[in-house]
Amino acid sequence: MAKTVLVIDDDRDIREVAKASLELVGGFIVIVAESGIRGVAVAQEAKPDAIILDLMMPDLDGQQTLSQLKRLPETASIPVIMLTAKVQADKPDFVSNGAAGLLVKPFDPMQLPDQVCGILGWSAAGKDVGRNVSAKE
Repeated sequence: MAKTVLVIDDDRDIREVAKASLELVGGFIVIVAESGIRGVAVAQEAKPDAIILDLMMPDLDGQQTLSQLKRLPETASIPVIMLTAKVQADKPDFVSNGAAGLLVKPFDPMQLPDQVCGILGWSAAGKDVGRNVSAKE
């Protein structure tokens, strides 16, 4: 069964590219939200397997959104990958605040699904799916 990823980003182009990449290259089910406030609400209802969260957003930035997600019982255990264009972003700071990892913009759409899988420890996108489902070991 395909995993569901929620992409929270205020930039429509980033949402569309990430959605296309994760669906077409990675085989994920992707839902999107255009703001931190909307993203928290969508995450509570949809309970995705993972969230990709933009750091720089106008209403509720990524750090504030991450904090809310980690405080809510419905979303606290969902792994969150921070997405940032900030070159000086410090991965340990994000991880200590509850993020599973960090992706830097601009990302390569062909590599994004494998990067997400690598950060989350999931089987590589589109690989071994049939073997895992049908194997009787």
